[in-house]
Amino acid sequence: MKYVRIGGYGPGIVTVGGGLTRVTSPSFLAAHPSLPVLYAVGELERGWLTAFQADGSDLGPLDERPSEGSSPCHIAVAPEGGLLAVANYGDGTATLYRLDERGAFEGEPIVLRHEGSGPDKDRQEGAHAHQAVFRDGLVHVSDLGTDEIRRYRYDGTALEPITLPPGTGPRHYAFSGSRLYVAGELDGTVTLIDGERRTTVPASRHEGVNAPSHLQLDGDLVYVANRGPNTIAVLRAADLSPVAEVPSGGDWPRHFAIDEDRLYVANQNSGEVTIFTLRDGVPEPSGESYEVESPACVLIR
Repeated sequence: MKYVRIGGYGPGIVTVGGGLTRVTSPSFLAAHPSLPVLYAVGELERGWLTAFQADGSDLGPLDERPSEGSSPCHIAVAPEGGLLAVANYGDGTATLYRLDERGAFEGEPIVLRHEGSGPDKDRQEGAHAHQAVFRDGLVHVSDLGTDEIRRYRYDGTALEPITLPPGTGPRHYAFSGSRLYVAGELDGTVTLIDGERRTTVPASRHEGVNAPSHLQLDGDLVYVANRGPNTIAVLRAADLSPVAEVPSGGDWPRHFAIDEDRLYVANQNSGEVTIFTLRDGVPEPSGESYEVESPACVLIR
């Protein structure tokens, strides 16, 4: 049986069909790839990480650690299961933790600090790590403040970053084969990088300010949430040509998750997770939604 778990800025992690677990500002969640363990970041000035034993709909405490940075906003576990990465937005620090056979934190963390800035004086005064992704034996960390996707080996050795145009503000991104797709929060774009080829398009066809949040691939389509227009845009993965753009069902779509033919959108400012049915890849309202205080992340497991 699958469970929909929703993290947010409210009082805790909501498990649909199974109650509420109290955690402060659990703005992002991740699941262990092979163990019944769930991880949450506490997006606080002094960031915090919590591991839960996830038995069915119930969540029990397993372990906790500091995130070693401020305002952690993303967490991920390596496909092999032995390493966890955290992106701390506030100071740009990324942190790596080893995980033991239970999925608990083990040993001292590797703290990856970064410096730099960008042309947006309000948002790019310093480094702002936004997402951590494990790919091909490396940890990739998007940095909204420095217009980079930083790259590290598992031992913390830094490699040359992938750079974006100044002012892009890379937020969430996804890999597919040789291709990399990046949502630019500050310039309102989606960029496709494939070797020397780069294609950049607006994330929304609506006029006005747009701050794209989450980006995800599903089959041959790219989905991106647009805050401002409050839409979900669907693009073709091959060339980023538009397929559809539909209302998100609420205000400020911060994150979404796809589960087969269902799409769950966390509309942060309107306090609801709206459910869509995917027909030929295009989201259609299902008429279903969950009321959740300030939802920020949806995890289906």
